This record gives sequence, C-alpha cells and structure tokens, in this order.
Amino acid sequence: MLVEKETLTIEDLSIGCRLIYRSKQNWRMGALARKDDEIATLTICSPTGRTYRLRRKTTDTIRYEGSIAILDSPEFAEEAWRDNFGEYDQRW
Repeated sequence: MLVEKETLTIEDLSIGCRLIYRSKQNWRMGALARKDDEIATLTICSPTGRTYRLRRKTTDTIRYEGSIAILDSPEFAEEAWRDNFGEYDQRW
C-alpha cells in the first residue's frame, strides 16, 4: 500500500517498480533495478527493443498520475508524458 507523503522519492519505491522516465527525445518506460544508500539504478526500455541502465540519486522526486510513477524532470515539467511517449517496435 502506498503511503501518502508530501514528496515521494526513488528511495520510497520498491525494486521492480515500473516508472516513466524522460530521455532527451521522448518519455520511456523503465523499472527500478537496484537501490543503494545514495544511488539507484534504473533499467530503461529503448524504442528499438534494447535496454540501458541509468543511475540516479535516491533523493530524486517521483510524482504519481493515478497509479503511474513518473520520475520528475524539471526541464520538461510542463510537457504531458502521453503526448511525447516513445513509439516502441510492434514486434516486442
């Protein structure tokens, strides 16, 4: 059960939790793969079918839209993630 707090961070998520991440071109799906004391590793799905890892601070903020976790990106705060979501290869 999700505990309501003012600010949620990556630290509050459990391993395997899926989230939406903003890359340079578009919004992409990802999952929390590992957490240490200060660094979290995210596995991000590329539209070509490959995956790559990103490391972020566990203090980076998360917002929820319904039940969807979204990693906050200050420079793209005004952009709706559904408008620029990555087009994934239909074979996958």
